[in-house]
Amino acid sequence: MKFKKSSVNVLVAINVVVFLLINVLRFMPLDLFALYFPVNAKFGIWQFVTYLFLHGSVAHLLFNMFALFSFGSVLESSWGTRRFLFFYFITGIGAALIYTLVNYYQFSATYEQLRELGLGVGEIEAMLVSGSVNTDLFSSISKTQLTAFFSTFHTPAVGASGAIYGILIAFALSFPNAKLALIFLPVPISAKYFVPILISADLFFGVTNYSIGNIAHFAHIGGAIFGLIIMLWWRRKKIRI
Repeated sequence: MKFKKSSVNVLVAINVVVFLLINVLRFMPLDLFALYFPVNAKFGIWQFVTYLFLHGSVAHLLFNMFALFSFGSVLESSWGTRRFLFFYFITGIGAALIYTLVNYYQFSATYEQLRELGLGVGEIEAMLVSGSVNTDLFSSISKTQLTAFFSTFHTPAVGASGAIYGILIAFALSFPNAKLALIFLPVPISAKYFVPILISADLFFGVTNYSIGNIAHFAHIGGAIFGLIIMLWWRRKKIRI
């Protein structure tokens, strides 16, 4: 059986190799390539791209690579390699930008509250670096809000999910009536219905405290937004896709 050469296969292979090097062999430092919050000393501009090739667990890797292979292969066959890679990386970078902007807005709001409570810039920075907080603050700022404040500063984002959501949007617009039957949704449903439902769920979890696990919901939404913008732009310019 001849192995089909495609950028999707290459991307999947790179993700698997990087996962093994970082998570199994401990050969590469995660902190250098994961996407950190810009005010963290570990942040680097290149992380807006490199975070796409990192995954936190085997399940995370398998789910993303399954989606990339299943939907990305169809789009690459339809568009060609150059257009697909452009779309993949722009939606991935766009997802990181929106995720970072949302985090910055939420982080800044808590930061200003701490300043209004009388904490100096040095005190807040020391608190962030040490990871410890004066419990007296809980009377003015909720523990949930402060936990999110610390998490935004310390926890990096990893994964190709933002780009995957861009791919899902493109697939739904290109093949709206394609039937999808997933493990957690055994009844086949058209892509034009499934993808909006999936994104609506991310929006709900992103603006509430009901999220299951440490998931970057706004990165998903960001990838979907950039994917939609690109698709609408291509259609407006009548670029054949």
